[in-house]
Amino acid sequence: MTTPRKVGRDRRARRVSTPVNDSGAPGGRALPTNLLCEAAEWRLISLLLECPGADWPTQVAGLAKEVNDRQLKAAATAAREEANEALYHSTFGPGGPAAAREVSYRPSLMPGQMLDDIRAYYEAFAYRPTLAEPPDHVAVLTGFVAYLKLKEALGNAEQAVVCAEAAKKFVDDHLNVIAEPLAKSLAHSGIVYLTHVSAALFQCVGPCRQAVAPVAAVADCAGCAMAGDEP
Repeated sequence: MTTPRKVGRDRRARRVSTPVNDSGAPGGRALPTNLLCEAAEWRLISLLLECPGADWPTQVAGLAKEVNDRQLKAAATAAREEANEALYHSTFGPGGPAAAREVSYRPSLMPGQMLDDIRAYYEAFAYRPTLAEPPDHVAVLTGFVAYLKLKEALGNAEQAVVCAEAAKKFVDDHLNVIAEPLAKSLAHSGIVYLTHVSAALFQCVGPCRQAVAPVAAVADCAGCAMAGDEP
């Protein structure tokens, strides 16, 4: 069985300098616009699921121009009117209608084991999240998929295969357990932009195929609980 760590080692061992054409793609090939669009969509999902900051509205507006998905465009439009830090923390914090961390949906898996697996993926592909959130936060998880999609688009043929396979497995192993229950939790929240973005995520990931625990939104984001609550 190939682990994320082994994939990363093999990938780094095969890394070579490749020529880049005028469009920015290595190997003299044109950039695949469908993959770039997928990367932009995953990045917008990630951005809309993180806590709004100072530059957040500008980033959301810019990415919304790069995507074709109607749900995401609607989410970006609604976010301009609705999104703010207080609303975000009241939604994903204790007592809120939704949980943002994978650990909240796992009925029996040891949190340390799950977090180690996620960190192994991040390490294998040199992913360095800039968010001050736990590695299993949905914004960080979806940001990693966006990162893999971009690397798939920009890499050579061999690198593209590695990134595509890793993205599929990561989605199946981690985001699959979150997407459906998160969309259901937010569907009746009355928060339009989060309803749309969670529905878009569910559409990308598909129905949950794993056992899911009742939602327990505890320490689901960095600003939602005191330090020391993270498993």
